[in-house]
Amino acid sequence: MEEFGVYAVFGLNGPPQKLLSANGASRVCVAVPSDVRQVVLFSSGQWEQRICVNAQLNDADRFPITIGKLTPYNKCLCWEQWEEDTWKDNVTISLSLEGGNVVSTEEWLEPELLTVKECTPKASVPPLSVREPNNKRKRDGDVKKETKAGQDENICPNVEKTTPVRRVRGQTKRSQSLFTSSTENHSNNNEAVSPSGRWGQTLCAIDAQTAILIGGQGARTQFCKDPMWKLCTEDLSWVPAETLAEGPTPDSRMGHTAVYDPDSKRIFVFGGSKNKKWFNDVHILDTQSWRWSMVEAQGKVPPLAYHTCSMFRGELFVLGGVFPCPNPEPDGCSDSLYIFDPHLSIWYQPIVTGSRPSPRSGHSACVMQERKIYMFGGWDTPICYNDMYMLDLGLMEFCVVKTSGTAPSPRSWHGSAALSDTKFLIHGGYNGNNALSDAFIFDTDSSSWTEVTLPQLSAPRAGHSIITMETNSRHRSEEDGGTRKTLLVFGGGDNEGSFYCDLTTVSVEDVLAAS
Repeated sequence: MEEFGVYAVFGLNGPPQKLLSANGASRVCVAVPSDVRQVVLFSSGQWEQRICVNAQLNDADRFPITIGKLTPYNKCLCWEQWEEDTWKDNVTISLSLEGGNVVSTEEWLEPELLTVKECTPKASVPPLSVREPNNKRKRDGDVKKETKAGQDENICPNVEKTTPVRRVRGQTKRSQSLFTSSTENHSNNNEAVSPSGRWGQTLCAIDAQTAILIGGQGARTQFCKDPMWKLCTEDLSWVPAETLAEGPTPDSRMGHTAVYDPDSKRIFVFGGSKNKKWFNDVHILDTQSWRWSMVEAQGKVPPLAYHTCSMFRGELFVLGGVFPCPNPEPDGCSDSLYIFDPHLSIWYQPIVTGSRPSPRSGHSACVMQERKIYMFGGWDTPICYNDMYMLDLGLMEFCVVKTSGTAPSPRSWHGSAALSDTKFLIHGGYNGNNALSDAFIFDTDSSSWTEVTLPQLSAPRAGHSIITMETNSRHRSEEDGGTRKTLLVFGGGDNEGSFYCDLTTVSVEDVLAAS
């Protein structure tokens, strides 16, 4: 039986070097050589009772540039400087082992930076090669030929500014419960904490008191270093939650989807992108045990970003999205429907009839009347849409929805949320030039649009998150359960270089009354 170890390869031609061993220290901090621009971490040997190895690539100030985990199911990590703009000199790697023969789980002081010795395991790895977005290897000589063709679908439309990314200090220890009360959280911090400004994230309600924020990208096209937060709706307080859930955490990403299944009480995260990386993985967060798991799914689904994902009868319905194409062709948009069955862990494509929507990304989709998905807008460069399609989930048939009233102008990356069984909201978005601030309600009974004016939604924004959820209200009587339906809006950008971290709440009653 081969002894367990964690190894690193620094640079294209560096030899594997052992950082953690079966009987060695459970925590270590290692300096990355200044001339190295690629690092590969991998494990070898039997994991036995070991749970995971937490890995952080830190900058000179010891702030995380990116975070990852090695697990028995994910035994390799790869970091490249051109994907992490904050990777400069004096970068370090911090590793901590969980499970197995860990001597102590208490907070620890980092040791001196180690000068690691060369140690080649039995199964040595070949030199690292650059990967294309579709995960095919390229020869080193082809790297310089790479162009920027086709990146328009996978970048934030906001103009970059030089405002620094806010870093969040004092994240809670892993031993703390995710549902620690907001009072306890604030008592341990002199100032309130909240997510950094971002767009392309997801906000997912799991009960009347809690929503979970995942992912996103902020200023200077930097992926957020605080990718996961818990929102307590009772007092609208935030708790950093990146380190509170066990298991293999998903890579930082944007343009992904997160859907909550109330029956299994699990959040399903699918797809998204990170610079030149595209994802078609499914990660599950069990909100009862607060543990991440990654699905080893059967069937084929392409890497997708800016798609929509809807839950219907326990299955995920993925519509549209953008996917990577080999250069020099631009990235392409999908017009396909993919279904994921969590019980069988399998992807499949159903037979769908009717008028299928044209390929697009950045659109929205709402499940209405428990059997219909209404799909609005989106774009396929350079065309922006404001058409409406409906997918009947009983007949598996698409149809074009003929609408009346003043429809929203063509847009993508807008926010959408169901307000009732027959009405949903469209707000903001990006029309190819500007972020938008208008809002519209669509009535599925009459197939009509109504524009609404709400002061709370007057700021132009795109790539934001909008959800509705039942929230507790102290002003409600016990007869109606003390709850009300609330619209929550978080984040987004204004296409002028600003990224929002504000949270806006509006009573759904007030939204409907404005129509």
